[in-house]
Amino acid sequence: MKRITVLAFSLLLMLTAVQAQDGIAFEQQSWEDILAKASKADKIIFLDAYASWCGPCKMMSRNVFTDESVADFYNTKFVNAKIDMEKGEGVELANKYKVQAYPTLLYINGEGEVVHRAVGYHDAEGFVGLGKTALDPSQRLGALRQQYESGKRDPELLAAYAKAAMSAMSPDAEAVVKDYLDTQDDWTTPENMEMVLSAINKPEGKLYQFLLDNRSAYEEAYGEDMISSTINRLIMGSLDPSMGEEAYLTKAEEKLEAAFPDKAGKMMAELKMNYYSYAQKSDQYAKAAVAYFDTYGSDNYNQLNNVAWSFYENVEDEAMLQKALGWAKKSVELTDAYFNNDTLAALYYKLGQYKKAEKAAKHAIELAKLRKQDYSGTQELLQKIQQEKN
Repeated sequence: MKRITVLAFSLLLMLTAVQAQDGIAFEQQSWEDILAKASKADKIIFLDAYASWCGPCKMMSRNVFTDESVADFYNTKFVNAKIDMEKGEGVELANKYKVQAYPTLLYINGEGEVVHRAVGYHDAEGFVGLGKTALDPSQRLGALRQQYESGKRDPELLAAYAKAAMSAMSPDAEAVVKDYLDTQDDWTTPENMEMVLSAINKPEGKLYQFLLDNRSAYEEAYGEDMISSTINRLIMGSLDPSMGEEAYLTKAEEKLEAAFPDKAGKMMAELKMNYYSYAQKSDQYAKAAVAYFDTYGSDNYNQLNNVAWSFYENVEDEAMLQKALGWAKKSVELTDAYFNNDTLAALYYKLGQYKKAEKAAKHAIELAKLRKQDYSGTQELLQKIQQEKN
């Protein structure tokens, strides 16, 4: 009898462990029924507004929603829903709640009103903190907005509202940050520097200029690579190919020279190559690519391979194909992989060097087999090569 009792207790522990690993318990009802349940229980709904293709959404589902502390908190405090915004009633909800990025994390009361929201991936600790904020009426985005719109401008309110607005990707976030910073005598405190960096959304204006003027301090705090990447992302995000070639390239050069005086030449050469590729202007693209690699070179095997493959597909000039062959060879030297050996084989084939093409194709297939990759395209190329060779 004791043995049976022990066994039953062990099974109970196993079942409890499995249940703990299940994570957040998401409702499987219609949105109308979820609203009714939340209203009856006097709880807020947490809605994971996701899209099936969204990488950060999948990461949250896999790593955060399954966390035991997250599950305990959300299953106790909220009615939880998880809806694909591109399917079924999710399409209407996305429009109603202005979902424009994924994941959007919505906190909605039983009347269907958003009381708090955030956008993007949050780790377990940050996600629980977000839920606690949603439960605090004084800290919710909606409550902060009401106080702001009523004319309140004390630094504490402005700081809280600015952080909430940025987290939600609210369009008024930058204006609120500016209002907050206007109350500050010193923008160079760690908190204010972070506020500025988080709020900048274009490569112009007072906040962006502050970043450039205090670049060394930002690089010391966040790292040179991170700051350079942020500035470059802002510049690239401000460029619209539809403005026309001359305007696009002129604006890009102006912004890059101001932000990266020592690197602007290389960055501009690479941008021209990418611009002409996007614009499908093959002649200008080919010339820009040759100019870039001849002047600056590259140790990026992916970049070398991608441009070499593009030449294989779009370029007929033999001299330029020879250039691409050199880039493909260097890519293979840097990283001996299936994809770039396939590119190498294709270029040898296009240049009529069938013996070398056959060797490269066979090596590519060997690598693909080792890594269990699909090599059907290379197999077809190999058959063409062998037909020409014979």
